[in-house]
Amino acid sequence: MAAVLEASPIITAQGVGKQVMMPGGALTILEDVSFTVNAGERVAIVGVSGSGKSTLIGLLAGLDLPSTGRITLAGQDLAALDEDGRARLRGQTVGFVFQTFQLLPGLTALENVMLPLELAGTASAEPQAGQLLQRVGLATRAQHYPRELSGGEQQRVALARAFATAPAVLFADEPTGNLDAHTGEKIADLLFELNESSGTTLVLVTHDERMADRCGRRLHLDAGRLTRDER
Repeated sequence: MAAVLEASPIITAQGVGKQVMMPGGALTILEDVSFTVNAGERVAIVGVSGSGKSTLIGLLAGLDLPSTGRITLAGQDLAALDEDGRARLRGQTVGFVFQTFQLLPGLTALENVMLPLELAGTASAEPQAGQLLQRVGLATRAQHYPRELSGGEQQRVALARAFATAPAVLFADEPTGNLDAHTGEKIADLLFELNESSGTTLVLVTHDERMADRCGRRLHLDAGRLTRDER
């Protein structure tokens, strides 16, 4: 399966548009966006606030469906799958890192990392999660709850969770956006280190020019349109 993914695009977007209904009528968030991402690429999606970056990444991951156009992820047409099918595909293929960490507050750091492994039916979820926490420098914080961790520590847990199932694609939406510059730089280093060692395709939304520079490609969005594709 991996060889097939390497030989063909892992993400395609063809004429993708997204509109939402507002009291004053339809609001266009994305319009006629087309591009392809090959396995192993690092792609930064950049643009000013409100340009549609987070909406696009959600569509690429199958969290929502486009109003127009077509998206494929790992060879699967997302519109051809029902909600459960898209959830299964995400569980098998995708990892997420969010600006707001999105850890479950009632679970410890270890349990948060274990969760995707357990959902995938991994028998050795606890030792694997423990190894991942050690890798991100949080072995001694495994039994702490998110409220007991700093923002940087929470994002380290989120990174460990995202890479737990060895996803084919990692979607990261402003992963350093809620962190101070020093902590954000350390999280960025860790993200790219984990990405490099795992060979995961990375699709990154960021305002951070330094993070975007570390990707091999930039997709520029402006008012919902793809205006530049720089390699």
